[in-house]
Amino acid sequence: MIAHIHGTIIHTGEKACIVQTPSGLGYEVYLSPRTLQAMPGTGEEARFYISTVVREDALDLYGFLSLEERETFRILLSTPKLGPKTALAILGIFSPDQLKSVVSAEDERMLSQVPGIGVKSARRILMDLRDRLNFIAAGMKSPERAAAPPVREEVLMGLTSLGYSPVEVSHIVDQVLKNEPDLDISSAIRAVLKEKAKST
Repeated sequence: MIAHIHGTIIHTGEKACIVQTPSGLGYEVYLSPRTLQAMPGTGEEARFYISTVVREDALDLYGFLSLEERETFRILLSTPKLGPKTALAILGIFSPDQLKSVVSAEDERMLSQVPGIGVKSARRILMDLRDRLNFIAAGMKSPERAAAPPVREEVLMGLTSLGYSPVEVSHIVDQVLKNEPDLDISSAIRAVLKEKAKST
């Protein structure tokens, strides 16, 4: 199985990119919206950790920027009735650490924001992940880390109520909060809307 790809990006689409290796082979690699936002442009070099998903009619490659993200993807795939597209959508909204916070808090509302996941499915997935992953209990985290996720969650909820999908704006939320971590929820939403307007 292919585990790692290093090459030049020759095409980027809405869901995947094509990477040409030094040997001349080109691979189509499916990426999460978060990874697509972070990756370099066409003509530049990129490295992806690969998870290969084999089906009866296809062999698909899913790429990640870190081993932690790839392993999280594989654990998500081990969850009953959760396919690679939904697993990728989850990682398009949540980083591995953010997903750990959602699972440890049993936050069905946050997980159900992922396209294709309803409240009942979110409840089942959370229960299954809790058993499969050795998550750190929320109460064991430092106060700084415990306080951070709710701000992001409330910002996403506010943007969702305005008609934006989490996949569409989560990467902008992350960037805004990274640049200005002390923003309150209202200010963060305004900052995200401002950045969103620049990209349209």
